[in-house]
Amino acid sequence: MPHALLVVDVQNDFCPGGALAVPGGDEIVPAINAMMDDFDSVILTQDWHPAGHSSFASSHAGKNPFDLTEMPYGPQVLWPDHCVQGTHGAEFHPDLRTDGDLILRKGFRSSIDSYSAFFENDQTTPTGLQGYLTARGIDKLTLVGLATDFCVYFSAADAARLGFDVTVRMEACRAIDLDGSLAAAISAMRAAGVTLA
Repeated sequence: MPHALLVVDVQNDFCPGGALAVPGGDEIVPAINAMMDDFDSVILTQDWHPAGHSSFASSHAGKNPFDLTEMPYGPQVLWPDHCVQGTHGAEFHPDLRTDGDLILRKGFRSSIDSYSAFFENDQTTPTGLQGYLTARGIDKLTLVGLATDFCVYFSAADAARLGFDVTVRMEACRAIDLDGSLAAAISAMRAAGVTLA
């Protein structure tokens, strides 16, 4: 069965020195580059927010980064401004191979965040990735990237819920680990039927 590698959000703002740096985020780049040739297809996701996005703490008076707020679609962590369209921070890490089959941009709707590569955070607005994979006959996915406990986790859980055979290669992921979010994500991925390798 065709097997795709899904590379999640390996962008400058999520690497050391970036606006929302994941500890060791740049360390996974060589491993990801090395595994790309082992897959039938490579898909990269890119966080791609308009300026003033509703998930930015700066868009909410009196709120600070990492505060929790309530959005029409449910609870939302407020983030530092990051991955703003057209900025250096939104670009892929300069050493990352980007010669995949598809670059999927997400989080571009100003009123809703998008952790998952499959759905916006309302869990109903699709990104189009499921249709792309189905059209190509791909039913097996391996996920790598940033951050393990947010965009990788939500993408993996959604993929499993949609019926894909899903593996997360933990050595090629790094986590933010906000108030125990990594342990919670690992538990939830296992419960969803995701293989952690």
